[in-house]
Amino acid sequence: MITTAIPKLPFIDKQATLDFYIGQLGCHLLADYGDYLLITLDQAEVHFFSYPALVPAKSDFMIYLRVEHDIDGLYERYKNAVPAAALRGAMETKPWRQREFALVDPNGTLLTFGQAV
Repeated sequence: MITTAIPKLPFIDKQATLDFYIGQLGCHLLADYGDYLLITLDQAEVHFFSYPALVPAKSDFMIYLRVEHDIDGLYERYKNAVPAAALRGAMETKPWRQREFALVDPNGTLLTFGQAV
């Protein structure tokens, strides 16, 4: 029985990735195996693997993170914590009844955060 899906995302620069996820988004470093990182944010877990040849402008990596409550507060916190270039538009309520916003990490991965309305 499958119980959890954990995304594995590439990183180009380990320190830039740690600075973004730990320093700016407030994630926690669960484990650092050199070329492989395990990071948590609340109940979500994401793994990262070294991929120095990655070209961010040509990457199509993306994940969707469901938010249980206060997505507006999370948006305001992240909007003030990340570089302006990382934000992808403003908070929106989508036709599929999700309130969403998106960020792009230093590796070109699109992170979309959504809460049901």
